[in-house]
Amino acid sequence: MAYLGFDTSNYTTSVAAYFPDDGRVIQEKLLLPVKDGEKGLRQSDAVFHHTVQLKKVFQKLMEGRNIHVDGVCASAKPCLRDDSYMPCFLVGRTAASCAALSANAPFFETAHQHGHIVAALFSAGRLDLLKEKFVAFHLSGGTTEALLVSPDENEIISAEKIAGSLDLKAGQAVDRVGLMLGLRFPCGKELEKLALQSEKKFRVRPSMKDLDCSLSGIENKAKRFIEQGEKSEDIALFCIESVAAALDEMTKRILEQYGNLPLVYSGGVMSNTIISERFKEKYNAVFAKPEFSCDNAAGVAIIGCLKGKRKTERNL
Repeated sequence: MAYLGFDTSNYTTSVAAYFPDDGRVIQEKLLLPVKDGEKGLRQSDAVFHHTVQLKKVFQKLMEGRNIHVDGVCASAKPCLRDDSYMPCFLVGRTAASCAALSANAPFFETAHQHGHIVAALFSAGRLDLLKEKFVAFHLSGGTTEALLVSPDENEIISAEKIAGSLDLKAGQAVDRVGLMLGLRFPCGKELEKLALQSEKKFRVRPSMKDLDCSLSGIENKAKRFIEQGEKSEDIALFCIESVAAALDEMTKRILEQYGNLPLVYSGGVMSNTIISERFKEKYNAVFAKPEFSCDNAAGVAIIGCLKGKRKTERNL
């Protein structure tokens, strides 16, 4: 018994299987190829690469496994807002719906952002939070948002945006600084390795407007540091400390306004250990393990399972 999840984001081709009987997840994923020095992919290129890669990823997931498919779920859009749309997600949605038809299994849809949140909860052993309100941060190359998450009868969870970045996204800041330092896109892992070599101390004052942050200053100041001949490892640490400072101030202001709700952090930027260890200690926050923090289909598969169970209960 298993539920399949498909996620075709602007970074990664990902497929997962969730086995509710023993709570196990297996997943396979493959980064989209980006040429050296480039900041990302056009949607047309992302769609092409997903079309090429998805068969390989799915084949690797199913190879040597006798999986009985009870349902299939796909992330059909970035988030569950009416204006949310990216063509790359249509590749996974189409493949997932075909997989469901061939298995004579129900097909469900969710949002990429919802998948991130649920994957974080799963990897931290906190799926129980799906039954209550909490604050979820999603920081990636395409999103820097704080969401007020509540249980939802149809979608498992609802997510209302309560704060975010007014300009650059956290992942964009990381990647742009990383590319300036000659790192390969996406730059998160290499930037962290570089930052860990620094012995410099930074006191960063984040730029805020109410609950929202501004991150464009990170890129501008990093450029000045490079021109002044600062060490690469110090610039890398400055970038990470700047993102952490903005996130910390957002968190404090949100807790002041919304009360002492549980905190969940997800998205590729949150796989950074410098940030995650600090926030775990300070806020007792829930973080996804690195393999479940970057783009993945695990949360999507779990949402499919939960939707399937609710559909069965309604039909009884």
